[in-house]
Amino acid sequence: MILTIDHGPIRELRLDRPPVNALSAELISVLRQAIATGPSQGVRALILSGSPGRFSGGLDVPSLLALDRAAIDNVWHDFYGLLGALAQSPIPIATAITGHAPAGGTVLSIFCDWRVMAEGDFRIGLNEVQVGIQMPPLILIALRRLVGPRQAEHMAVGGELVSVQEALRIGLVDAVAPADQVVNRALEWCQHLLALPPEAMLGTRREARADLCALFEPDTESELREVTATWWRTETQNTLRALADRLRKKS
Repeated sequence: MILTIDHGPIRELRLDRPPVNALSAELISVLRQAIATGPSQGVRALILSGSPGRFSGGLDVPSLLALDRAAIDNVWHDFYGLLGALAQSPIPIATAITGHAPAGGTVLSIFCDWRVMAEGDFRIGLNEVQVGIQMPPLILIALRRLVGPRQAEHMAVGGELVSVQEALRIGLVDAVAPADQVVNRALEWCQHLLALPPEAMLGTRREARADLCALFEPDTESELREVTATWWRTETQNTLRALADRLRKKS
């Protein structure tokens, strides 16, 4: 489900779960482990990438709808653990957004250090509300940190997906590049950081990201209970099942 490609001290973790790199329970767990273990293996920076035209389609709704309450609890705990691994990573992480990145695809990127997106007719954003999922508070705070409070409110409440150029304009991504160069652009960004005096760079990075890391330092259990409770709302389940039916008809 993940291709590991080492570019010297920089490791690329390429999502490889066709057709849309949807985040199943298994992929969430594998990705969390890959991010957490990189630094202990001598990796000095990470790149999170996807397949051409599709970074990630977000949560794998059809597979998650088949899970019982205990399993859904585990998925959300693991997903928060994945976001924490991204936010608290001791090494920089760039996201090479290789194509469409709705919902969970965008969520992964906003907890990383830097984002470059492929040029083209692609969409990115947090459209959870459109598919019946209430935005988790921790994710909303991270979005607000990135694009500002008013823009975050518009994006989260309306659940709209935006174009590549609009994402660049509002600060949801940091750069754009031709589709065949998006990973190379992420590599260049990582190489630039690694060429700096390491103690100064990493120490400053820790300070700059302290607010993001702090989101995971208090006990998140109460928030997770609320998040999983919203998953089982009648409205949420009905909207997600309608989405799953549409996806099945397309496949």
